[in-house]
Amino acid sequence: MNLNDFLKLLRVRWLTICVTVVVAVLGAGLVTLATTPLYQASTRLFVSTAAGSSLAETYQGNRFSQERVVSYAQLLTGRTLAERTIDKLGLDMDASELQEHVTASARPDTVLISVQVLDESPVRARDIANALSDEFVTLVRELETPEDGSRPDSRVVVEERASIPESPVAPKPLRNISVGLTLGLVLGIGIAVLREMMDNTVKDRTTIEEITGHGLIGSIPLDKERRTHAAICFDNDNSTIAESFRKLRTNLQFLSVDNPPRVIVVTSSMPSEGKSTTAINLALALAEADHNVVIVDGDLRRPTLHKNLELISSVGLSTVLSGRAALSEALQKTRFPNVTALTAGTVPPNPSELLASEAAKNLLAELRESFDYVIVDSTPLLAVTDAAVLAAGADAVLLMARYSKTRQDQLSHAVGNLEDVGAPLLGTVLTIVPSRGSSYSYNYGYYAEEKPSRFSRRRSTRSTTASAAASPPTKES
Repeated sequence: MNLNDFLKLLRVRWLTICVTVVVAVLGAGLVTLATTPLYQASTRLFVSTAAGSSLAETYQGNRFSQERVVSYAQLLTGRTLAERTIDKLGLDMDASELQEHVTASARPDTVLISVQVLDESPVRARDIANALSDEFVTLVRELETPEDGSRPDSRVVVEERASIPESPVAPKPLRNISVGLTLGLVLGIGIAVLREMMDNTVKDRTTIEEITGHGLIGSIPLDKERRTHAAICFDNDNSTIAESFRKLRTNLQFLSVDNPPRVIVVTSSMPSEGKSTTAINLALALAEADHNVVIVDGDLRRPTLHKNLELISSVGLSTVLSGRAALSEALQKTRFPNVTALTAGTVPPNPSELLASEAAKNLLAELRESFDYVIVDSTPLLAVTDAAVLAAGADAVLLMARYSKTRQDQLSHAVGNLEDVGAPLLGTVLTIVPSRGSSYSYNYGYYAEEKPSRFSRRRSTRSTTASAAASPPTKES
């Protein structure tokens, strides 16, 4: 993984990292709040020896004191001194508990010993530190005094007594939050890298082309508005998603110049991969280029075309295939110029049999003769066999793959289903692609587009009239 891959990983997995950091910081905050405040009181002891009569004796005395300091530091944290301190103050704790709250450190090359005592009460911390020091002075005197009662060679003096601490030394909120933030970042990035390594969804052109054996002919960006309004109004719409469908339209027209596909089945491996939205807007983009287009709802199980285009759903593909209505009666004009729709109709009990019938083949052939393009919105390939049946009789198949949602094995199985029926797969369209970091802008403006001339309006009206005359008779919705 190079630097660019790592930066891309951070952009894609930023939510995982942020959530991990927030959880770690909140955990550090909870630990801080749950920790009982502890106060620290400190005393300082001075170790001395009897003064020598010569310089050599004085030097030896200082060395003797420094050596004694190390041993004294251990005595300060011992059990004997803890028990004597508890007895003196009448503390409600045992010796081992007090030992855990006492630390002693000797400064190198000095005769000074620092004693620290931690306690929940600042007053009791001070009392324990002072009592411990006093008892230690007495203990050293007892240990260092010779049996004959002569003056001991070493003695300890309390050089600095403890005072009441003003603020607790634990917990340390700033340190805890900093540690939580650091651990959260490290853990979050680690989780992001692990998820990326375990992620087997499709997200790039190379993976898609390796799996399908065909090119990626379109990339549709994420647009939250399409969740409620699938159809894009292409009139004067130069948004990123509108331009992506125009680019898809252009790619379709140039992929097979000698034999351009006219009956195109739009399918996917699994539901919720942008199949219906792509079918509708591809039809609208083709209609924008003055093509006469019909869009067919080939999903006889969960039809959505009538909802997205606000059409009548009672008469449609199923009623035509079952012989209960003529094609001319089922076709409906949409609110978009040059776009006619054939909804799914009543949901039948046998969708696969209807779509595999001779009547379905004849219907597609009739639509091919009447329209420039026939766009069929079918079912997902891995859910049912309807899409494969329709794809076998089409001129081309567009396979949808949702960014970071469609798994590689699902896409591979979908391609295998198309190959089993001999369906002509034209290519793959990557849908719902996040637009983070995109530097492209399609908001180009032309003076002529701001206010069309009278000639342009007259020309557009004639084109629409001629297109309507070429269409088969329809039933007004």
